[in-house]
Amino acid sequence: MLPYYFTVKEQGEHEIVIQKSRFIAHVARVETEEEAQAFIQDIKKLHWNATHNCSAYLIGENDQIQKANDDGEPSGTAGVPILEVLKKRELKDTVVVVTRYFGGIKLGAGGLIRAYGKATSEGINAVGVVERKLATVMHIKVDYTWLGKLENELRSSIYQLKEIHYADLVEIEVYVEEAGISAFQEWITDMTNGQAEISEGETLYLENDLIL
Repeated sequence: MLPYYFTVKEQGEHEIVIQKSRFIAHVARVETEEEAQAFIQDIKKLHWNATHNCSAYLIGENDQIQKANDDGEPSGTAGVPILEVLKKRELKDTVVVVTRYFGGIKLGAGGLIRAYGKATSEGINAVGVVERKLATVMHIKVDYTWLGKLENELRSSIYQLKEIHYADLVEIEVYVEEAGISAFQEWITDMTNGQAEISEGETLYLENDLIL
């Protein structure tokens, strides 16, 4: 699993007009090629009367699945520019379909490349980008006498508090990035004079919005 990666925040769309042609970027997060293809087909059905529905997607930790489709536009002027934006933005598990309704003015190869690239970039900005960071849920069990100090210190620290469970002992769950687990364990041990029971739980991705 990657320590972190970037992807789109949510599914959405954004429209721009260039030389009277409408370019509508449809953006979504996907985890498999099947999901990407299904999304593309859904957009094609929705915009069945459009001049073109050009698409590209980038999937996998190492971008091992990538595809671009010009859907009738001159070769290399639509799908590839869409894909290049995804690569430049370092986005993973992302599919984009740019629907074009021709407005009567031909843009030429260079104009098409710029138009599809701009539509994709603005579409991504409109739906937002997130950074997904790998983190482990750390479990801290202590006597209730340590709760106030621990909770205060954790809330003012770099760590993200997940949950507090109240039983015979209080159990605090905290998200900790993989690289910082040892330092976290030492910090808790020092703070509680070695009286905390610390264990590792599940590993998952935390999402943080990126300011574009």
